[in-house]
Amino acid sequence: MDLPLTRFDPEPEIVPTRKLSACADGVYAALSDGFVTQAVDALDLDFDGIKGDFHAGATRRSGGREPWYPRGTQMRNERQISIVAADEMAAIARGMGISEIRPEWIGANLVFSGVPRLSMLPAGTLLFFKNGVTLKVDSQNGPCRIAGRSVADHAGMPDREAGALAFPKAGRRRRGLVAWVEKPGRIATGEAVSVRIPEQWIYRP
Repeated sequence: MDLPLTRFDPEPEIVPTRKLSACADGVYAALSDGFVTQAVDALDLDFDGIKGDFHAGATRRSGGREPWYPRGTQMRNERQISIVAADEMAAIARGMGISEIRPEWIGANLVFSGVPRLSMLPAGTLLFFKNGVTLKVDSQNGPCRIAGRSVADHAGMPDREAGALAFPKAGRRRRGLVAWVEKPGRIATGEAVSVRIPEQWIYRP
C-alpha cells in the first residue's frame, strides 16, 4: 500500500527589523471638495487624520479596492494619509511620457526622501516624526484611473483617457503608501522621520 506523499516546507526566512532615516520634504492637504492637495506649512493630525482634509475620518465608504464589500459599505479608514517619494513619481512620469508628476495632482499628503523603494515598505511599518506624530503604514496605494485623469489634466496630455489608463500601469508598486494616525500631533515641512520596518517573512501554508 502506497502512503500519501507528505510535503515538508522549509521554515520561512525571517528578515529582522531595521530602521531607516527619512525626511518629510513636503506636506500637503486637500482642503477643498476634491482629492487634489495643495502645499501647506504643516499638517495638524488627530485620530481622524489631517484636520479638514478630503480623506479625514475614522471611517470611510468602500470602493473598487474592496470588492468583498458592497460598494459604499462603511468601514475603517486606513487611508487617512497618502505618502509618496519624488524619485518614484519621476519614474511614473517617464513611464507615461510626461515631464513630471507633482504630488498635489495625485492627492499626496507627504513627500519623503531618504527611503529607497518607498512603495515597497511593508504593512505595519511605523513612521516616527521628530515632533511626536506616529503614522502606521497600512499598504501600498494602488494607482487608479481617477488619479490618472488628474495627472492627464494637469500635465496637459492630449488624450485624457489614455492618461487615465497609463497611470495605473506606470504607477504599479511606485504609487506610494497609505497610512493612518497612531499618535496625533503636527508634522512640519522638512521634519525628520525614523522609519521602523517590522520583522518580515513570506507565509506559505
